[in-house]
Amino acid sequence: MPEEPTPDSVNEQPEAKPEAKPEAKAKKEKPPALEDKPFPDFIQQDFIPALKAGLENQGIQGIELAFEKKKINVIGFSQSPDCWQVVGVWDSGYKQTREFNLYFFDETISGKKGFSYAESGGKASTLESFRIDERKSDLGLLVFWTLQRLDAQKWLIRN
Repeated sequence: MPEEPTPDSVNEQPEAKPEAKPEAKAKKEKPPALEDKPFPDFIQQDFIPALKAGLENQGIQGIELAFEKKKINVIGFSQSPDCWQVVGVWDSGYKQTREFNLYFFDETISGKKGFSYAESGGKASTLESFRIDERKSDLGLLVFWTLQRLDAQKWLIRN
């Protein structure tokens, strides 16, 4: 006698898989870092305003900051090629001006950098390497290092 189908065997079908849930939220892409901007844009739009604010917080008033491509203002470097520089100048009182130059030799904030300073409109006598051993360089660190270097010169807070 043929077996009678049971109610369970008649409707046997492979189990349907539950529908995949759509991802609740797609991963948000991080906005590009400030430092990924073209070099001149980053310096003019981000670094100079941040540095000016940092200097003003340290009590330096009336500072002029410029971003220029020009010769290195250090004795003995008149034949070197032009390079990008952030130049800061202010009157320190006592009929004395102070000037510092932050040089970007590779046109990038993570490349080779230099620093020089001069007082009363003279030429700087030395060109110092500036944070050449740092692997990471971003806006906050660049401002911090510049303020730290000026403080080491005793130009921010007198001892």
